[in-house]
Amino acid sequence: MNIHNSWKSLFHKYKFDIDEIYADKHDIMYPPKDQVFRVFEMDVNDIRIVLLGQDPYHAPNQAHGLSFSVPSGVKIPPSLRNIYKELHLEFPERQYEFNSSGNLEAWFHREKIFLLNASLSVIHGKPGSCMKMWENFTNDVIRFISEQNNQCVFLLLGNFVGSNVFKRVEEIMGSYVNWEI
Repeated sequence: MNIHNSWKSLFHKYKFDIDEIYADKHDIMYPPKDQVFRVFEMDVNDIRIVLLGQDPYHAPNQAHGLSFSVPSGVKIPPSLRNIYKELHLEFPERQYEFNSSGNLEAWFHREKIFLLNASLSVIHGKPGSCMKMWENFTNDVIRFISEQNNQCVFLLLGNFVGSNVFKRVEEIMGSYVNWEI
């Protein structure tokens, strides 16, 4: 676990034993234990955009600690395919090519997009299965980010949001985001 020091005060409020959490469930869980807190490798002050998902993908070899992202070589999940479609519609002039990969590590590292799930773990085949366990923590994460970094934009996706959400993010930020992966 490589949690950035900027999260230290938040993590001191919580005592997570991932081995115990995974053992208590007696089920296969995702992401792998060593990737549960992966998103917290980013300095809270470097975050430009918080992209909030529900919970990790619940099938083998998909979840790797970043919301909406899957490891290279894994089929692109429907939720991410929808994000790609929206980016194509909003920015046709950029001619983004998203056909080959669902790995969003470039968004995370290059663009400083904090790919957070509301639940940091999930039981195999049971979406939403660990939401209650993580609810207080992820609410505190969102609060912590908003207190520590007043420059970032929170991006929530879904039918209720409407269209041109990615363009609005860039307008609010006043800067270009390279959504290419």
